[in-house]
Amino acid sequence: MTLKRITILGSTGSIGTQALELISLFSEKFRVVGLSARGNLQLLAEQTRKFQPKMISVPDDKAGRFLKKTIGPGIRIVIGEDGLNELTSFKGAELILIALGGSVGLKPLLEAIDSGKDIALANKEPMVMAGELITERARKKGVRIIPVDSEHSAIFQLIEGRRFSEISRVIITSSGGPFRTKTLKQMRRVSVSQALNHPTWRMGKKVSVDSATLMNKALEMIEARWFFNLPPEKISVLIHPQSIVHSLVEMTDGAMFAHLSIPDMRIPIAYALFYPERPKLNFPRLNLARVRELNFEEPDMERFPGLKLGFQALKTCGTLPAVMNAADEEAVSAFLLGKIRFNRIVELVGEVMKMHKAKAVKSVDDIVLADQWARDIARELINA
Repeated sequence: MTLKRITILGSTGSIGTQALELISLFSEKFRVVGLSARGNLQLLAEQTRKFQPKMISVPDDKAGRFLKKTIGPGIRIVIGEDGLNELTSFKGAELILIALGGSVGLKPLLEAIDSGKDIALANKEPMVMAGELITERARKKGVRIIPVDSEHSAIFQLIEGRRFSEISRVIITSSGGPFRTKTLKQMRRVSVSQALNHPTWRMGKKVSVDSATLMNKALEMIEARWFFNLPPEKISVLIHPQSIVHSLVEMTDGAMFAHLSIPDMRIPIAYALFYPERPKLNFPRLNLARVRELNFEEPDMERFPGLKLGFQALKTCGTLPAVMNAADEEAVSAFLLGKIRFNRIVELVGEVMKMHKAKAVKSVDDIVLADQWARDIARELINA
């Protein structure tokens, strides 16, 4: 493997920091040429001093002044959305890891595709919002998009080299979150700290809450639809509390293939960074004798109605997935601020989706308009 030059969008988040940890372990294989962050500027400054990128992107002038004073001269600092686009299209990078959170990753992803760079995608929301447009644009530009999410990385590895016609379905696994065994009545009293306390993964706040409501699986089903060009009827979800089997692929003859590993995001991140090679990682290994048993169960759609909404958006497509995603982002934000109760998150998403008349997506503008409409409606419902 020759030296790979990489830009990381969202370098101070969970995925970004773990990616830089891996890059530190394989410093002879990678050169960090660009970093971006919307928060935790002190950590961004530390990362900049350590990895010496050519360019960093920050959200506003205040952040830019702080970084300039903290890191000194010699590194280009770009500001705001235009700066992020400039960093994304920077010719010095060969691979862009997009580890931003939420719909904010859509425009940088499209910019990265247009610049012709390979992409390691950890930001699921853009693919949910505009998967058809993204995959078509990537195909035309000859751009390779490698999934980073553990579930989609697993599917990517399981189906590579197989005939599409022989795949019966893919099964996305879910731990079931912290409330897998709770009743609806018990979930009405869920606190923010309880929702953020995931049993097997350590993630950002938005992803943790989505995992608690199972809305993350609603999003991942739609993401899988476009990543792997699968019809809705070939995508399903299975609860697996141990988070060891990350996804499964069932073949037309009934054979089933599973991807297993310890629940450590550094493994799929490393696969995406090194692709098409596979690195040697000296991390703890899965010991099945010690695990002893693996449990699976069907998801309870009554206690976790977000999955129903996901199947609805998956089958309807058009602008509905973008509306679902936008409403969920607003609802989760309101919950984290203490404005609505936990159960209200999915209720609100369902109400916004019910009010929306889905239409076909012909351009990014259709997505942007649907996204803004959903946010406006969601905020009205929250404030009411």
